[in-house]
Amino acid sequence: MAKVLSVNVSLGGIPKLPVQSCSVSVNGLEGDGRDHPKHINPDRAVSLIDQEILQQLMSEGYDVCPGAVGENLTVEELDVQSLHPGDRLEFSGGVEIELVESRKPCFVLDPLGENLKTVIVGRCGYLARVITEGTFSPGETITVNKAGG
Repeated sequence: MAKVLSVNVSLGGIPKLPVQSCSVSVNGLEGDGRDHPKHINPDRAVSLIDQEILQQLMSEGYDVCPGAVGENLTVEELDVQSLHPGDRLEFSGGVEIELVESRKPCFVLDPLGENLKTVIVGRCGYLARVITEGTFSPGETITVNKAGG
């Protein structure tokens, strides 16, 4: 079953660090730095990536862990890259988000590896908007509702 492995925030930049739980509104996660103009957008309120992608990157020699590439949610048993814009994710804690667009590599990934920005293309997860506000916590299960389905 798909679930939240880690909830991650930072005052700005990466890595984002794990927290025990975090309130989320249409503007994003509480305490998560959003001072760059490209981040101040409700369609970019939440970012997520699969733990399985991070494991692939680790096997390729990159020192990554939950939050390392700037994601708010690290999830497992959910093939994020197989999802599509408009798909909605319902979390057992009550939050619902809608996927908006695939994430692009963050420009500050260089300290994690010279080529990481190149090799991570197409494996960065998704950006989402918040449909139902609430709190994210590790361990929550995730239900996928496909767009149009």
